Amino acid sequence: MKKNIFLTIVCIAFLLPETGEAQINENKLGAWYMYFFNTTFKESQWGVQGDIQYRNWNIAGDLEQLLLRGGLTYKPKNADIKLTLGYGNITTGRYGSDKSTTSESRFYQEALFPVKFGNRFYTNHRFRYEQRFVENQDFRTRYRYNLFLNIPLNKAVMDDKTLYLAMYNEIFINGQRAIGNGNNVEVFDRNRLYLGMGYILKKGLKIQLGVMNQSTNTWQKNQLQFSLHQKI
Repeated sequence: MKKNIFLTIVCIAFLLPETGEAQINENKLGAWYMYFFNTTFKESQWGVQGDIQYRNWNIAGDLEQLLLRGGLTYKPKNADIKLTLGYGNITTGRYGSDKSTTSESRFYQEALFPVKFGNRFYTNHRFRYEQRFVENQDFRTRYRYNLFLNIPLNKAVMDDKTLYLAMYNEIFINGQRAIGNGNNVEVFDRNRLYLGMGYILKKGLKIQLGVMNQSTNTWQKNQLQFSLHQKI
C-alpha cells in the first residue's frame, strides 16, 4: 500500500507543470533592434533625442525588453557637451515560455561629451543618472558610464560613405540595494561590452551591426545588435 502511494506521488510530480522561472540559456544568441534619433530646434541650443529598442532573448519572439525613451537636450555655448533630461518607459519580459511582463517608468539626466585622439580615434563619454519606478519594487536609482570609440577605416574622418569600427563599454551601478519586499540587489548591476561595424550612409544617417556581451552577477549573454542612427 505504501509503495503504491509513493509511486502515485512520483507520477503526479512528473506530470505537474514547472512553475519556477526558466534559467537563462547563456549560449543562445539574443538580438536587439534599435533606432536612435536626435535633432535641434533650428539654430538654437535646444533639441530632442530618443530611441526605440526591441530586445529579445533569442533572435526574435522571446521578449526581453521593449524600451521607449526620449529627452530634451541642451548644448551650452562655447562648450562641447550635450545635457539631456529625459523619460523612458520599459516593458520587461521573462526568459522562455513565461509571457508575463514587468513595467517601469524611468527619468534620467545625462551628460555626453566627445574627445578626439589623433586623427582617427573618436570617443564619446556618457554619464547617466536614472530614477527608476519599477512595478512591485521600491523607488530605485542607478548610475551609468559609457565609453564609446569609433575608428574610421576607409577614411581619416567620420564622413559620408565611411566604414568604421565601433566599440563601447558601459558599466551600471545601483544606487540602492534594498528594492522592497525583503529583496536586495548588488551594488554592481551589469556591464555591456560591444564590438561592431558601422557605415555612414549619408550625413546624419548611419547603421551599425555588432555583438554585445552583457554580464551580471548571475548570468552572461551575447546579443546581436542592429541599430539605425539618424540626425534629423
